[in-house]
Formats: sequence, C-alpha cells, structure tokens
Amino acid sequence: MKVLVTGAHGKVGRALVPALMRAGHDVRANDLTRPQWDRLVDPRQATDYVQADLTDAGACYALVRGCDAVVHTAAIPQPIHNAPHVVIGTNLMATFNVLEAAIAAGVKRFVNFSSETVPGFLFAYRGFEPDYLPIDEEHPIRPQDPYATSKWFGELLMERAPERADIAAISIRPCWVQDVGSYERNLGPIVRDPSVLVENYCSYVDVYDLCEATVLAVESDLPGHEVVYVASPDTIGGHPLEEIVRRYHGHHRVELRPLERPDASAIDSSKARRLLGWEPKRSWRDYLDEEGRLKPGVAEPW
Repeated sequence: MKVLVTGAHGKVGRALVPALMRAGHDVRANDLTRPQWDRLVDPRQATDYVQADLTDAGACYALVRGCDAVVHTAAIPQPIHNAPHVVIGTNLMATFNVLEAAIAAGVKRFVNFSSETVPGFLFAYRGFEPDYLPIDEEHPIRPQDPYATSKWFGELLMERAPERADIAAISIRPCWVQDVGSYERNLGPIVRDPSVLVENYCSYVDVYDLCEATVLAVESDLPGHEVVYVASPDTIGGHPLEEIVRRYHGHHRVELRPLERPDASAIDSSKARRLLGWEPKRSWRDYLDEEGRLKPGVAEPW
C-alpha cells in the first residue's frame, strides 16, 4: 500500500517509516521540517517526503492524494510547553484536516495516534486517581488538559468517520515511548529509584514494538473504529505495580485488578494482542542494566 506517515521526523515516525518500508509498503513521509534536497543515502528514509503544515486543510488534501492508508502521528506531544489554545488548536485541527482529506481521497484505513493520557489523570489540573488499574479501553474518560482533550476529540472523529464514509480507523493509545536514544536518559533514574517519576505508574512502550503494532493496524481488516492501548507488559525497573501505587503514590483507594505478574504494567494491552495479533518483544532490560545504565553495544534493531 501507499501509506502516508505524518510526523515522520518525530520519535515514532523516525522508527515507523523504515518499519513500514520493510513490511513492503511505499511510504510518503510528512512533517513540518524541511526536505533533504540532496540524494538520500539512508535506505531507511522515504524518498517521497512532503513538508506540510497539517493545520492547513488545502495542504492536507494535496498530501493525502494517492494514498491507500494514513498513519497520523503528528501532534504537539504534551500540554506543558505550549499555550493551551495552541495545543488543542494544532492537534485537533490537524487530525480533522487529515481525516477529511483521507475521506475525500478514498483512503480505506486510518491509524490515529491517540494517547495514554485520554482518561485524564496524568495532566489533570485538579488531580484525581484512576478508578482501577491496569487501565483498559473501558476506563472512564475525564480529560481536563488540552492535550488529553485533543486526543479524545480525535478519537471521537474516528468513531464517526466509518458512519459516513468507506473508511475504517484504529486509534492507538501508546504510553511513554522510548527508543535507543532515550532509554538511559528517561528510564535510567526510575530503574534506580521509582520515586523519581511515577505519574503513569512506571509504564512505557518500546518504539520498535509500537511500530510493529502500527504495521499490524495498517494491514488490519477490522471494520469501524477500535481503540487499543499499546504498552510494554512490565514496569520500568521491574518495580511491583502495587508497591508503586500504594507506597509512592499513596493511592490506597485505587482498585488493583488481577495482575499477570507482580511487575505488570499499569496499562492493559490485551485488546491490541487480541484484535491485532500484537506481541511485544522488547523490554527496558534489553537496553539497560540493573543500575539503569545503557548496556554496551545496544543499537537500533534495524
């Protein structure tokens, strides 16, 4: 298929473009950054790259033309470094414009990148606890911040799209995405001490596992719209989830549902495994030692 990947120069996009190409797809890459005018020498880069601002509806129509599928990863990824109206305005209008363009172009499959923040407790202005852990797709949604709200609204756009067009959509909610370059910096301190950062209860996902889930979503024949969480099955550092929740958060009212393992992730990805056939293959342990230091010789898997 001809697959458009928005946000191709981001953490996910950089890994996703070669993953799709290895799977035999022809990729059109998009981002705000300028093209490379010289001949490409890296075989992992898509030769079809279009620089475009997705808040420009006309640019989106030109961008999507000729594509069979769209993977929309482009977004402002947090609510804390931009004004609220910029976050929600950029993310929501970009999703709306790309989806409208995809419908007009006759695209049959749309993979929308949503977020683990959609339930609302991660960036809440007035903090609250989740109803239960591990979180799954049935958990109530109560976003307060502009980022989580924009991602939730994006899911609502996907939900309605198959009712008015011959398009099917999958919204992926990845948790904290890590790659070779970020494992030690982001996760190393948490491996050593889970009190350093536990807002999402030490959950994460390996970007290369996430890319495999995305390829499966692109190739899926699921009808309508489905929402799936994608997370690694363990906690950062292998810390027991109950200890993280009770000791470090002091959350004694959160219902802890049965766990497959003591260090199970706070995110339940069983729906992605069931519907897409996705199986995570990588752990923080493949990259870091027990002190959170990058192991010698660790490199990207491709």
